[in-house]
Amino acid sequence: MYRVGIVGCGNISGVHAKVLAALEETELVSCADIVRERADGMAASYGCRAYVDYEEMLEAERLDAVHLCTPHGLHPAMALAAAKRGIAVFTEKPPAIDRKGWEMIREAAGLVPVGICFQNRYHGNVIRMQELAASGDFGALRGIRAFVTWCRTADYYPAGGWKGTWATEGGGALINQAVHTLDLMLRFLGAPDQVEAHLANHHLRGVIEVEDTAEIYLRSGDRTALLYASTAYSADAPVIIELDLEGAVLRLEGDGLEIRRGGKAESVDCGGDIALGKSYWGVGHKACISDFYASIREGRPFANDPASCEVTMETLLSVYESRKI
Repeated sequence: MYRVGIVGCGNISGVHAKVLAALEETELVSCADIVRERADGMAASYGCRAYVDYEEMLEAERLDAVHLCTPHGLHPAMALAAAKRGIAVFTEKPPAIDRKGWEMIREAAGLVPVGICFQNRYHGNVIRMQELAASGDFGALRGIRAFVTWCRTADYYPAGGWKGTWATEGGGALINQAVHTLDLMLRFLGAPDQVEAHLANHHLRGVIEVEDTAEIYLRSGDRTALLYASTAYSADAPVIIELDLEGAVLRLEGDGLEIRRGGKAESVDCGGDIALGKSYWGVGHKACISDFYASIREGRPFANDPASCEVTMETLLSVYESRKI
């Protein structure tokens, strides 16, 4: 049984806690949050001990692993603090917001198992799309396009909060909402040799410093990838990822997948998943977290370790280094 703690008791931590409670090999023994009421609330719900200081928790509890559900900019230092105590780390995305932080994550991974929560890699339709693209039945990949059009209004960014700032969130629509889609696109494209981007703030000027809309152009050899991501839409629409292959188009929309060729569309059975949080977060948290602990038990690399995220992080950081709104 792995003894686990959670740092950060905001919205996404509830998904982690539900998964940890459902797995037979994990026990949620503690949680920490600088807001005492949040930590106490999680402790009451899951029968664990509450702390307001995460380092006090790391010292007091005999933890095997810790989940980081804190603001983006805090992930690297917290990961390294746990790793130096021999505690495995599972961190929410993004693992870092700059190269210094990313190097700290790499350092932590040299000491203990480190996992990154790119849970959408575990979706049934994503896995099936990868299988179809790799089969060779539809020819070579020519291009990729993707759309993330969600809704975030001013009340999503409370006064004095960490979201919406360069210093603590590290960006906006791309690093927070669309990073999963960028990650999936790069699994098909590979490392791009050209990265260009335009970031804009269309509807939240004066509310946030960062972008509400990002347009990304990627080039790898003769293949082109386009990503449009915005939180200025009227609703949280299903994510769309489309692969243009020589013999067909594979289109992922929400939890569906279609093969389009010859003017016809064929739906692909990808199996059913159940979302533990908001549907547009994705449904892969349980599979992702379960695989993290299985990888520790079996002594194998985790599929979402820092090495597997190098291309995503390099591309993400390159975008923000080249373009600030």
